[in-house]
Amino acid sequence: MSGSFSSTGGGHHGLGHAGALARNWWMLVVRGVLTILFGIVAFAWPGVTLASLVLLFGAYMFVDGVFAIGAGVRAMARHERWGGLIVEGVVDLLAGAVAFAMPILTVFAFIVLAGAWAVVSGAVLLWAALRLGGAHRVLMGLGGVVSVVWGLALFAWPVAGAVVLTWWIGGYALFFGASMIALGMRLRGLRGRLV
Repeated sequence: MSGSFSSTGGGHHGLGHAGALARNWWMLVVRGVLTILFGIVAFAWPGVTLASLVLLFGAYMFVDGVFAIGAGVRAMARHERWGGLIVEGVVDLLAGAVAFAMPILTVFAFIVLAGAWAVVSGAVLLWAALRLGGAHRVLMGLGGVVSVVWGLALFAWPVAGAVVLTWWIGGYALFFGASMIALGMRLRGLRGRLV
């Protein structure tokens, strides 16, 4: 008796999440539409999108800094290590302040970091392609060259690089938003069987 009850409960619990999604299919569609609108804005006004992302980053750094300092104060009260948390919180607050006060400098710093990452990761890929044999060698080498060239292009033309990065974010938003809408409409069709 208890065995059949638990198996029934397990089955009902398994369908519970899918049923809840199916009942709220419209929320997925709304999220998808909003994400697509963000993608369109990213393509149409990349400067506005980039400025919004910088402000969002600044707000995140402020919140993270406050939490880190709070954790440091609590650790100090418990006689635990607190110095690192306080330093992290102060650095986060300073980064947030810089993002709000000098958003262009923040974007430039992000572009420089992205360019450095692309050059370093491309150099590692090239090194691996030279060390390894096999059919993947050419693809790895090509990927390394593209990454290094992209990184150097970001250094040479940071403004154009920022616009292209914003377009990539916009492209991802369009794809993700369309996927959310498709999932929502599919769940709408299945809701009679899942609820």
